[in-house]
Amino acid sequence: MKNVDDLIDSAAELAEHGLSKGEIADELNVSRETASWLVERAGGNGDGSASTDADSTDSTADIHVDWSALGRDSTRLSYAAAAMADLLAKQGEAVDLTVGIEKAGAPLATAVARELDTDLGTYAPAKHQWEEGDIADHGGGFSRNFAGIRDRDCYVVDDIITSGTTMRESIDAIREHGGEPVACAVLVDKVGYDDIEGVPVHSLVDVVSVDRE
Repeated sequence: MKNVDDLIDSAAELAEHGLSKGEIADELNVSRETASWLVERAGGNGDGSASTDADSTDSTADIHVDWSALGRDSTRLSYAAAAMADLLAKQGEAVDLTVGIEKAGAPLATAVARELDTDLGTYAPAKHQWEEGDIADHGGGFSRNFAGIRDRDCYVVDDIITSGTTMRESIDAIREHGGEPVACAVLVDKVGYDDIEGVPVHSLVDVVSVDRE
């Protein structure tokens, strides 16, 4: 995707396939607010109906990150994960669990876990169920098909930090289950966090917005 029109078309296609706006945000690596704006600009609300207030929607600046060149090739993905694992390796000697934030963080976490020789867990954030209103009304959860937290120290892996909401939710969920996040790693941090909820954040790329006005 090279421009906003491509993003609008992609958002419309995803909405037509029944994805929630939270899932669309995850797929396009944009904020939930931007995902709503894109769907509305496309003239659809997930049911084929036209939006009546697309032009009045707040279009606060966001940054779209397309890392599909890495994601579509297992070798490239493993190289990126190896770099992320290197960022995490010195953060805790007793860590034996890597938690990937679904969806895009899970394959990265799988490769990171292999590099660091840890178990693998996954967390599905509340935004996957989000459409409108307060995201706190929805809950996330850990998959039972992977390793449990069980009072363990762990690393947290995702692809993009857009606002920090999803990472913060994941950290809180891990702690609620008795675990302790030691460090987080992402491909790209749009905000430039040093830490979230006291947990160090490591990224391969930090994005800095420069406002010259």
